[in-house]
Order: sequence, then structure tokens, then C-alpha cells
Amino acid sequence: MTKGYLISAVFLIVFMLTACGNRQAAIPTPTAAPSPTAAPSPTLEPVPAPTPTPDPAAELLAGMTVEQKVGQLLVAGIDGLEPGDDGELAVAGYQVGGVILFGRNVESAGQLTALTNGLKERNGDYIPLFLCVDQEGGRVDRMPPEVADLPAAGQFGQIADPDQRMDACFALGQALAAQCAAFGFNLDFAPVMDIWSNPDNTVIGDRAFGSDLQTVTSAANETAWGILSGGVIAAAKHFPGHGDTAVDSHYGLPVVDRTVEQLLDFELAPFRQAIASTCVYGAAEDDSAIPVIMVGHILVTALDADNPASLSYPVVTGLLRQELGFDGVVCTDDLTMAAVSDSYGMGEAAVRAVEAGCDLLLVCHEADNLTAARKALLAAVDSGRISMARLEESVSRILSLKLARGLTNDGVEVPDVDALNRLVEDVLTQWE
Repeated sequence: MTKGYLISAVFLIVFMLTACGNRQAAIPTPTAAPSPTAAPSPTLEPVPAPTPTPDPAAELLAGMTVEQKVGQLLVAGIDGLEPGDDGELAVAGYQVGGVILFGRNVESAGQLTALTNGLKERNGDYIPLFLCVDQEGGRVDRMPPEVADLPAAGQFGQIADPDQRMDACFALGQALAAQCAAFGFNLDFAPVMDIWSNPDNTVIGDRAFGSDLQTVTSAANETAWGILSGGVIAAAKHFPGHGDTAVDSHYGLPVVDRTVEQLLDFELAPFRQAIASTCVYGAAEDDSAIPVIMVGHILVTALDADNPASLSYPVVTGLLRQELGFDGVVCTDDLTMAAVSDSYGMGEAAVRAVEAGCDLLLVCHEADNLTAARKALLAAVDSGRISMARLEESVSRILSLKLARGLTNDGVEVPDVDALNRLVEDVLTQWE
């Protein structure tokens, strides 16, 4: 019944009731007007629920055992020039997330290529490895002797002209990436983003781009962008800043007594820039945020007077993740360094690092240390000390990074060393 008919009917009923009250004679019932033919209601087809976008990392994670999840947290160092028993144990046995190589593992271009290819072969068709190296240039150089050396970061920081300095730093990053990729490495623990503010600090020294905040922030980040745009994962180090220390964390625990405000204004500035964008000179078409940050073994008393930064929840989760907003992969410096191992032991250090919020744990020396770290992590998950949700949070970040960067188990050919050295010559030309 339409609105007009409804109103008419109401009025008619009111009239009839009124008439019945005033007259005794029967009033003939009026003939009702015919109702209009109602239009058929449209048939509502059910709207299909949107198909969720597949999450490859989540799909991988769902099919993994606890042992495999724990394995992804570990980056193992091995001995020798071949994969050897410790490489077999780490890769095929423990299914670690990555392997890191040092000078002890490098003899020649052909040998290094065979080593990285051999590690990938042992990984089979499993989740690709992070193949890691500390390739900074200067005194921290892991390339074979046939490959020309790149200058230390500190020399780039001394380039007076800002434009020339930025061009040279970007070229440095691209050369580092080319060297790494040529031998099968996909993660370079570089650049150093520490500000060398303490002249007694010999462990950093010219590994830093300088002692000036602006120079280090721009030069270190432009180098990181060069590495990233060269197809290799860059890792900024050593958060929250190793430049104002006098103790080498390989042998003891450095202490930083600066306030949080001082850290935010100085030491943390390069890292804050990297979290926003490593491309500070021009514009980046792709995501240029730093994907990995390495946390150092440094006691920051203003945040945690008891634990080094690498094992500190206030530093890793409170400062780095919550305050600075970093949602990438956090890795520890080598847990076998005396700053940690002397006080905690390998197993406890590994568990505390995960509790603090770290994702990747570097165990760079001795297969026994790797076994101890893995055993302790498995026990912590089994007891509930590390929840499954916490474990999977880190594994998800690791898998997402590997997928985003397109890591594979494909081997590489022995590189053209002359071509690599021409890249170094180009960098030196810009630097000079």
C-alpha cells in the first residue's frame, strides 16, 4: 500500500468511527479502492567476501617446526675454507637462518665462490640463507686478495665538498654491494653509523665516517643506500652508538653514560635517519629504509644499568622499536664476544637477546657455541619463557625480508675480478 492510500484509509476509518458515534442508522461500507500491484522485491545476490591477499611469509611459517623456527634466528660462523663439518651441522643439521664468513674463510676468488656455493648446496631447496659478511672497506675487508681494497669510511668523511662526498659515498656503497654479490653474499653488515666522538676509541676509529653528526648521518646513510640499490641487504651498526666508548666490546663491556636526550640528539641521529630513509641525497624510487640494524654490546646506563644493549628490552624494544619506530630485522653483534659471553654464557645470552626483542643472533665462533645457543632457545620455548608468539614474530620478520629481497639458493660463477677492481678505481677517482 502506497503512502497516499495509507493516509486515505486512516482518514476514512476516523470518519466512520465519528459517524458511528453520531448516527443510529447503519452506514453502508464504502468500497475499498483497489490496491496497486506491488513491484517485486529485487533479489539481492550475496556479496562474496574479499579474498585475503596471500602472505608468503605466513604460509612458510605455518609449515615450520619449532626446531626450524629457532634455526632461522641463528647466524653461524664456520671454520676453514670449505663448508666442513661445522658448515654441514649448521646448514643441513640445524637449518640456520644464515652463515657469516670472515677472513679465516677466504683464500682466493675461486675458493670463496666454491665455499658460498657449497653452503647453498647443503641448504638444498630449503629457505634461502642469509650469506653474511662484514665488508666495510679499510681495515674491515673480507674480500679475496685479488680484489682491490676500498678506502676506510673515515677517508670519505673527509671529502670537503658535500656533493662530491655524497657521490663518493653512494659509489662506495655500490662497490661494496658489487663485491659482496659477486661472491654470493646477500647481507653486508655495513655501514658503521657510529659517530667517532672519543679519540681513545680504537675499535671504531676510521671505520666511522667521522666525528661530526651531520657528516656521519649523511655519508653513512648514502653508503647504505648505495649498498641497498646494488641489490645487497645493508645493516646499520652499532646501535645505539659505539663511538663514545673506550673499551673494545670484543674484550670487555663498553659503558655509555649519556642521557637519553643526548643520545637522541647525537648518537642516534644516523640511525633515526636510516629508519626513515637511507637516501638523503636526491630521491629514491624504491623503499630506502634500512632493513637491518645491528645492536652492539654496549651498556647504556640511562636505559638499562644491568644489561648490554643487545640483551636489553628497554633498548631494543623500548627505544629502537617503540620510540624510533623500527619494524625491520634487529640482529645482535657476535654473542661470542667477551662483553656478553664472559657474563652470561652462550645459552643465556641467546635467550635474553630474544627476550629483549632481537631477531637474528650472531654466533660467529665455534660449533659448540652454536649448539649451546640453539639448545637454550629450544628449552626456553618449551618452558614458555619465550612464547610461541614471540618466536614467530622474529621468524616472520626474517622470512619477510628474505622474500622481499628475493634471496635464492642459486650459486654464482667465479666473478670477473678485473671488473670488480675497475669499480674500485671509479670510487677512488671520485674520492680523490
